[in-house]
Amino acid sequence: MPFRVGRVRSLTDVKITSTRFVRAAACAADEPKTPGAGVVFLGRSNVGKSSLINKLLGTKGLARTSSSPGRTQTVNFYRVNEVFDFIDLPGYGFAKVPERIRKLWGPMIESFLERHRERISLAVLLIDARHEPTRLDGVMQDWLVEREIPFILAVTKCDKLSGNGRTKTMRGVKKFARSEAVLTSSTNGTGIKEIWRNVDRALVA
Repeated sequence: MPFRVGRVRSLTDVKITSTRFVRAAACAADEPKTPGAGVVFLGRSNVGKSSLINKLLGTKGLARTSSSPGRTQTVNFYRVNEVFDFIDLPGYGFAKVPERIRKLWGPMIESFLERHRERISLAVLLIDARHEPTRLDGVMQDWLVEREIPFILAVTKCDKLSGNGRTKTMRGVKKFARSEAVLTSSTNGTGIKEIWRNVDRALVA
């Protein structure tokens, strides 16, 4: 029976009854065997994945944030309502981490998505509102499309742009996007309801 997140009047419009960090996995053998659907978050290093997860779950500090790009080098699992998982994949595309680690990220992300295709209800691909999508963002988007993994784009850090800046950014993103794109801010909550609506819809599909 598909799980439907309870509706309440709140910032996210979703009732979160419990959240917890499960495990950081460096390889397939380390991954937890938790049942149910998964919602994965992926994007460039320092794009704001951990901050967005914390905002969506209404829990400060659950997902560790850092001002140092490239810190997340594992697949991090967070259990939501003891029913489904939020999964934070390693950030890609940051050149100042060791070469041996950079070479591992691509295969780690792709192998994880390939192994869990049937379990993934939704992928959230994050793009920084202040910068144009990169070649790697395009590669990841194409990869999701080719493997028929449902996804949306979360255009992060929009609070750092003016109204005209946000309009210009979304004009460019819509030309790039092959799915729905949502302007988001982990600072002021912009787009959080829209992200949850997509998550909720994916969980009951």
